[in-house]
Amino acid sequence: MSSAVRRSRRIAVRGGLLATAVMLAALPSVAAPAAAHGKGEDVRFATFNASLNRSAAGTLRSDLSTPGNAQARTIAEIVQRNRPDVLLINEFDFDPVAARLFQDNYLSVGQNGAKPIRYPHRFIAPSNTGVASGFDLNNNGQVVTQPGTPGYGDDALGFGDFPGQYGMVVYSRYPIDLGGARTFQNFLWKDMPGALLPDDPATPAPADWYSPEELAVFRLSSKSHWDLPIRIGKRTVHFLVSHPTPPVFDGPEDRNGRRNFDEIRFWADYVRPGGGRYIYDDQGRRGGLRPGSKFVIAGDLNSDPRDGDSIPGAAQQLLDHRWINDGFTPSSRGAVEASALQGGANTTHRSNPKYDTADFADVPGPGNVRADYVLPSRGLDVRDGGVFWPVASDPLSRLTGTFPFPSSDHRLVWLDLRVGR
Repeated sequence: MSSAVRRSRRIAVRGGLLATAVMLAALPSVAAPAAAHGKGEDVRFATFNASLNRSAAGTLRSDLSTPGNAQARTIAEIVQRNRPDVLLINEFDFDPVAARLFQDNYLSVGQNGAKPIRYPHRFIAPSNTGVASGFDLNNNGQVVTQPGTPGYGDDALGFGDFPGQYGMVVYSRYPIDLGGARTFQNFLWKDMPGALLPDDPATPAPADWYSPEELAVFRLSSKSHWDLPIRIGKRTVHFLVSHPTPPVFDGPEDRNGRRNFDEIRFWADYVRPGGGRYIYDDQGRRGGLRPGSKFVIAGDLNSDPRDGDSIPGAAQQLLDHRWINDGFTPSSRGAVEASALQGGANTTHRSNPKYDTADFADVPGPGNVRADYVLPSRGLDVRDGGVFWPVASDPLSRLTGTFPFPSSDHRLVWLDLRVGR
């Protein structure tokens, strides 16, 4: 969840089409995008759970309608300092107007000496978060259908207090092929072969937490899955983005952990030749990614390879995937420093702290973890990469800070990839 959520809930790994460019620069403490080379172009892909979600519908639009919102200015400066060419922002409430306002009033305005950055292309589409299901999905004996009512989010198709809360948006320097874009908001969880559907431990029947009537409407994506073809010169790179649910806030049935696992599995199947035959998109087109296509999987996956609460092996479905190039892992010195200073659950972690991307509660846990990923396909060479987590002595550490964070409890993660001409 975002830093706007009460710290008492930060005990786990968290978590409409619109087309509407970038100047390249950065301070010395942030790597600038690599230069283009004769055999291709180096393109910076990034993901950032920016916590630009709000507690009520319309509030984000209101906050972004003027250039004075402190958090939005900080988020914009982080983007300007890192200067990605293609950027996914998680936890941005679904609102096409808000997406435009963030560009016009924040990204296009230099923040604290950083150069403005313009993206001529963007994509935003509806999210399952906060969409009423009409069912008692948490099995507490009540069906809550009124947004803003306690318990509404637990009975929604994806957790959220109103439709579109915790959504996502993509900004791009390069054209997005809107005709080729695919969204998978409506794909039903039960239609995934071998789905890890949760079981009610109080009954003898298997996989029966959700009734047949509930499974007939229950969607796999807690937000959505998008396949956005990005046109880079004569090449196309598919930007595969999502934000799986946090694998917590449930009970022994582990309904969120199981959903998180299968939301990650969706991309593993989608990019495997022949593996996505069962998949259908919101326009009714079937099948996965065409074999040989180049792609980048990005998002807050809410799953650390070794620590946290996700089902073991959830992240490895992508990290160990034959068709994914995971030979380079973005890192930072700031994450190492934070882990040592904060202690708590961090002292028991097995993963190398330099790969952490999120700063969560240290007591009782889960501590800092790797939750955010940029994973390229085989054939896309990694030129550079990193996690924007400055050490405390770096002047830019004011942008990340400590709890309560001036920006987000997640860090921007980026990779520079060579895309052939």
